[in-house]
Amino acid sequence: MAQNIRKKGNKETPAVSTASLPDIIFMLLFFFMVSTSMREVEMQVKLELPDATEAQKLEKKSLASYIYIGPPNDVAKYGSTPKIQLNNAYASIDQIGEFIAAERDKLKEEERPEMTTVIKVNKITHMGMVTDLKQALRRANALNIIYASNKDNKKRDNSIF
Repeated sequence: MAQNIRKKGNKETPAVSTASLPDIIFMLLFFFMVSTSMREVEMQVKLELPDATEAQKLEKKSLASYIYIGPPNDVAKYGSTPKIQLNNAYASIDQIGEFIAAERDKLKEEERPEMTTVIKVNKITHMGMVTDLKQALRRANALNIIYASNKDNKKRDNSIF
C-alpha cells in the first residue's frame, strides 16, 4: 500500500542564525590588520616632482627605501636651501651610508640584493646635491636607484619611473 505524504500545517522556514557574524567580522578585521603594513612618513620638505612622459609603477614597494630632497616646510627655522629627509628627520650626505645599512638590515637576506632606493627630488633642487647623494649611495653599495616623478602634466599621481 502506498502511503500518501502530506505536509502538515504551515511550517515556516527557520530564521538564519546571526550568532557567528561578530566572530567572522573580528576575524576579517584581524586579518587585514595583520596583513596591511602602515608606513607613513611625515613630510618635512616640499615636494613638487618633475614631470615625465614615460613612467612605470614600482613593482615591489616593500623593498623600496625613500630619500626626499627639497626645501624645508619650516623656512623660518631651517632656511630655504634644500634638505635631505630620511624617514622622519633631516640628514646630511654623511648619514646616507648608515641609513642604507639600517634599511638593508630590515630586509630578509634573500631580498637585500633587490633593495631599491627611491629618490624623490623637488624639481627646483640643484643637481649638485643629487650628484652628491648618488656618490654617497655608490659608496654604500646601493646601486638600484629610481627617481620619482609625476606621470605627465595633466595627471599628478606621483608615479615612479
